[in-house]
Amino acid sequence: MTNICSDNLAESRDFYTKLFDFNVDYESNWFVHLISKDENLELGIIDRTNDIVPKDFQQNPQGFYVTFVVDNADDIFMIAESEKFNIISEPTDTFYGQRRLLLKDPNGTLVDVSSPIKGFEF
Repeated sequence: MTNICSDNLAESRDFYTKLFDFNVDYESNWFVHLISKDENLELGIIDRTNDIVPKDFQQNPQGFYVTFVVDNADDIFMIAESEKFNIISEPTDTFYGQRRLLLKDPNGTLVDVSSPIKGFEF
């Protein structure tokens, strides 16, 4: 399970549940637990200033990103566009056989949304 630190739990919850196959499993004023409908993936969203988050880790994230592999990155792009989410890069085909969309979540986390290009061979 990955936990993302957040300044706005509701906005973060909505970002991930609208774009991906997540349901809210638990929600409080300091933590939201999301689980995929097939129950194979969990994502936590925690209040950045909560006491269990060490002070040195309460800043905006840098040096990492989260990748979600989906059936169709273009479908996710359409949702992101309609919700007016922060789109860093529209879907493009990569040299390594993925169609890739980059978003910035409400907390500043870079989110890579990729789907395999059908029939791609190296």
